[in-house]
Amino acid sequence: MAGGASTGELVQVVALLGAGVVAVPIFRRLGLGSVLGYLAAGLAIGPFGLGLFTDAGAILHVAELGVVMFLFIIGLEMQPSRLWNLRAEIFGLGAAQVAVCGALLTGLGILAGFSWQVAFVAGMGFVLSSTAIVMQILTERGEASTPAGQRVISILLLEDLAIVPLLALVALLAPSAETVSAAERWIELGIAAAAVAGLVIAGRFLLNPLFRLLAAAGAREVMTAAALLVVLGSALAMQLGGLSAAMGAFLAGVLLSESTFRHQLEADVEPFRGILLGLFFLGVGMSLDLAVIARAWAEILALVAGYMVLKGLGIYVVARLICARHDEAITRTALLAQGGEFAFVLYAAAAGVGLLDAELHARLTATVIISMALTPFAVMGLRFVTSRAGQSMDGVDVAHDLHSSLLLIGYGRFGQIASQPLLARGIDISIIDHDTDMIRAAATFGSKVYFGDGARLDILHAAGAHHARAILVCVDDKVAATRIVELCKAEYPLTPVFARAFDRGHAIELVHAGADLQMRETFESALLFGAKVLETLGTAREDVAEVVADVRRRDAERLDMQLGGGIYAGRDLLLGNLPKVPTGLMPREPERSPVATPGDP
Repeated sequence: MAGGASTGELVQVVALLGAGVVAVPIFRRLGLGSVLGYLAAGLAIGPFGLGLFTDAGAILHVAELGVVMFLFIIGLEMQPSRLWNLRAEIFGLGAAQVAVCGALLTGLGILAGFSWQVAFVAGMGFVLSSTAIVMQILTERGEASTPAGQRVISILLLEDLAIVPLLALVALLAPSAETVSAAERWIELGIAAAAVAGLVIAGRFLLNPLFRLLAAAGAREVMTAAALLVVLGSALAMQLGGLSAAMGAFLAGVLLSESTFRHQLEADVEPFRGILLGLFFLGVGMSLDLAVIARAWAEILALVAGYMVLKGLGIYVVARLICARHDEAITRTALLAQGGEFAFVLYAAAAGVGLLDAELHARLTATVIISMALTPFAVMGLRFVTSRAGQSMDGVDVAHDLHSSLLLIGYGRFGQIASQPLLARGIDISIIDHDTDMIRAAATFGSKVYFGDGARLDILHAAGAHHARAILVCVDDKVAATRIVELCKAEYPLTPVFARAFDRGHAIELVHAGADLQMRETFESALLFGAKVLETLGTAREDVAEVVADVRRRDAERLDMQLGGGIYAGRDLLLGNLPKVPTGLMPREPERSPVATPGDP
């Protein structure tokens, strides 16, 4: 029996891991994101799919540790000074959004026939967005550290804090709620305050000495155990104090954010965080009760649509009232319009005290899960409603009838540096880019950049490409760069085109497109880096220069062979023989030609 039981448990573990390993890469390959992959996998193997699991709640309960660890890692990125700077967003923007969306959703519940108590609980549960899903999407999109991403995180933190008073309100609204004395309420508040104070004191005075002691012992596995102890211990302390475990982990992360062991802690916790967070999404997928949806699909879909639309409207209005741009407001709406994992906690508490019956509890839970599953699709749809054309043009001039010696397309990190020596020699340059935020930022430093898409022939003509002595293509999009080079050489065949290449493969594409000069963006800086290392190690400068020249020569010969020897000759690459380049435009040195095309080793 024991062997059979352990085999059954092993089958379940293998099924959990296998479902995630199979589903997530497929969904990411399809552009649907990992969250939706986990949800679909959970539905497939859960009690309403293949039936490999019958108690999704148990898995969800364990997997909530993934959310706890996720918030700990977020806390590590939020130094106290940085968190203090976000206080207006957390308690201003976050509170405003919770209040407005809560009022709208409560009103919708009353119109749907719920009592005001049930409407309030149902609406406020849906107001609490999914920290796990939103943070996962922000991380995958690389936006967690951007100003807009920080505002979203601030709202999530306030919503996480809101679960505490909401749970207290559920107890007050219960039909058979017992009278709680004022003294008991003050005792509860005192315990919560003591838990927070104790955690802060431990974080400030005990954790760093503890980790120094463990590091001196040299036991790596003990450091990992200590990292987990800090996360789970702080979560437990907050729970015992009547607060959120996730907020306890977040606070612990903030307290350790300026510690010298911060990166070590993050590396130790990250594998557990990833696995448990995946299990959390799997558990959410398993919890989707298809029988309830089949019985009341019309009501559930109406709730999903009504709650998401009204909540999205509230998010957008609050964002615009606090001066967010349209694109940021729409993005925030798509990210936060769903219900979240704390809704399950609130609804379970409401069901436990008799506010929600079992059927309504199941319907509301299904509503939240469906909204969570729709979030990746909503984020994917952003590209159709937030476009370059929709950018604010305040303080931005459109390229029109420009006349300069050079036309530079793309004013990112590469274009900015490439333009400096040219401007220093007094060469006049027309610069165009299609990122209005960057154009406004450049204006604050005295650089005049015009709005324009270099992949359009009409924009090239308006920017003066037909008058330019040379065109510099410095965009960071490989496909766009190749397209611009092809367009320029087709329309202005006598004008030299200099192009930024991403790697060797892209360099070859640019050569075939007709670029007169192409250079991989990291080649010269990497060569200089290696040369400086050699000099530091004691190699004579003359020897360093000889080594660097030899690397350039061999790299040029490799490229020449890949091109078949018919477009550039290796000798021409080394000597910089480009007859189309106007004399005096860019000075060349025979031993260091700017035409030397880099390649991947």
